Amino acid sequence: MKFSVHQASLIGDRKYNQDRVAYAYSNDALLLVLADGMGGHLHGELAAAMAVESCMELFVQHLDATFADPQAFLTDAMRHAHQRIMQLPHDKDVGFPGTTCVVALIQNGTVYVAHAGDSRLYVLREQAVLSRTRDHSMVQQWFDWGVISEEEARIHPRRNQITNCLGGIEDMFYVESATPLELRQGDILLLGSDGLWGPFSDQELAESFALLPLAKSLDNLMVRAYERESGHADNITGLAVAWGEDEHDHVTEHTVSHALEIG
Repeated sequence: MKFSVHQASLIGDRKYNQDRVAYAYSNDALLLVLADGMGGHLHGELAAAMAVESCMELFVQHLDATFADPQAFLTDAMRHAHQRIMQLPHDKDVGFPGTTCVVALIQNGTVYVAHAGDSRLYVLREQAVLSRTRDHSMVQQWFDWGVISEEEARIHPRRNQITNCLGGIEDMFYVESATPLELRQGDILLLGSDGLWGPFSDQELAESFALLPLAKSLDNLMVRAYERESGHADNITGLAVAWGEDEHDHVTEHTVSHALEIG
């Protein structure tokens, strides 16, 4: 497979960074995963780390060259992570630790996506958003109903209140799967916590990867996200992949995994 990849995270103006992000690949498949621990739940960073680790572990343990059912793998991985989180110690008044999660698997040039919460995956093509995940939040629902505009949704004071997550409340969790999408030369995949995508319109995000190399584009976008929030920035985390024949060839004898170290 030929791709370039870069992942990064900023603590923003928070006391702790509860975001987690990682990727893994073999000769036949590439896994991308990002989780945003919920600050309102005790030890959200543990839930986020467990979500990422669970997906990575199942990918590395997969012995076949390819996944017979990539979408089922993603769903099973997220359900497995949720079950593990629900076994963690918890506060009876607050609930179990919780986290959003977005995970993607690329195989045979097609990307499969599953998510819970408001961490997003964008597919960018020719400086435009080809597709993105739909947030699990009341603000998203209000936008879908036509009650508020896209700009009103972007700045709404309740935009961070989600209706689905791993952990938290047991019957709150479900996995949403996106329609598989065949990638083309030059496509960009962007995974981001709400601290990354929140300050920008979709078009601004797409245009951010138009000119500079992938790593610098993502790093610059994160700095701009921090600056726009003017002292109120959330944790800011992103993972970007450039796909196609012009990118680096990743040939390996064993599965390779890279989890970003976040203190």
